[in-house]
Amino acid sequence: MKKKIWFIINPISGVRRKDDIPGLIRDHLDMDKFDFEIQYTQYKGHAFELAKEAAIKTIDIVCAVGGDGSVHEVGTGLIGSETKLAIIPIGSGNGLARHMHIPLNIVKAIECINTMNDIQMDTVMVNDQPFLGVGGYGLDAVIAKKFDEDKKRGFWTYVKHVFKEFFKYNPINISIDTNGQVKKLPVVLCTIANTSEFGNGFVVSPKSDATDGKIELFILKPFSFWRTPAIIYRFFMKKSHNSQFAEIISFEKATINLSQKIAHYDGEPVAVRSKLNVQVVPKSLHILIGKK
Repeated sequence: MKKKIWFIINPISGVRRKDDIPGLIRDHLDMDKFDFEIQYTQYKGHAFELAKEAAIKTIDIVCAVGGDGSVHEVGTGLIGSETKLAIIPIGSGNGLARHMHIPLNIVKAIECINTMNDIQMDTVMVNDQPFLGVGGYGLDAVIAKKFDEDKKRGFWTYVKHVFKEFFKYNPINISIDTNGQVKKLPVVLCTIANTSEFGNGFVVSPKSDATDGKIELFILKPFSFWRTPAIIYRFFMKKSHNSQFAEIISFEKATINLSQKIAHYDGEPVAVRSKLNVQVVPKSLHILIGKK
C-alpha cells in the first residue's frame, strides 16, 4: 500500500524560487511508494495548522519545503503524532536539516525521502512553547528578530545583522537552575541545543544528540573584542565547547530566569516570560533523515 505524503510549501520562505519544485517532486519521488499532495501556506502559522490536520488524517509523511521557520511550524505541528516529518531545505540556515544529514540539493533531498530512513527524535518544551533544534535568549535572539524583520533573506543578510548587533550588544543577566545547581552570570549567548547548530555550519553544541533524552545548555560568557575572530573560528570548526568563555551543561529539566524577554526557537523570534521552565520531550517526533 502506498504511503501518503503532503508537501507543505511556503511560497515566500527560503532563498530561491519554488515554481520548479512540484515538477521535481513528480520526477524524483518514487511513485511506486507514495501518493502525494502539495499544500501551499497562505499566512504565518498556516503550516502548523496543515501539519496538525495531516496528523489527524493519519497522513504518513508531511514534508516541510522551506527554511527553518517552515520546518519549525510543520515539525511542532507533528509532535506526539505518528506522522513523520520530512524536509526539503531551501532556507538560509537549514540547521535541523544539516544536523540530520538531509541533502541541501532539492533532487537529493527528494531522493532521501524515498529511502524512508526515519528516527524518533527528542523535542524541547519551554513553558508551553515547543521547538525542535536550537533556541536562544542572548545575542542570537536579537539577530533572529532583526533577520525576521528584514525583507531580504540569505546568508549575507544574516551576516549583516550579526555584525550590526554584535558591536552594540550588552550581555544579559541570567539565573540557571540545572540539576539542582544554580548559576547567576552575564552571558552573550544562552542557547538550548537539542541539535548541534544554528545553520550554515555555525555549530554551537557539537555533541548534542537529538535521540539521547537530554538537551544541552550552551553559555558564552562576555569576552574582549580582540578575541572575536578566534571564537567565531571555533564555532565553524565544531570546537566552540573548547573556548575558555564557553560552558555546556547537559540536562533533562532546567529553570532559567532572564533579564531580557526575547528569544528564538528554531530561528523564529518569540516573546517569552522572564521565568522559563525547560524540559526535553524524549522521542516525540518521527523524522526522515539522511545518511552520514
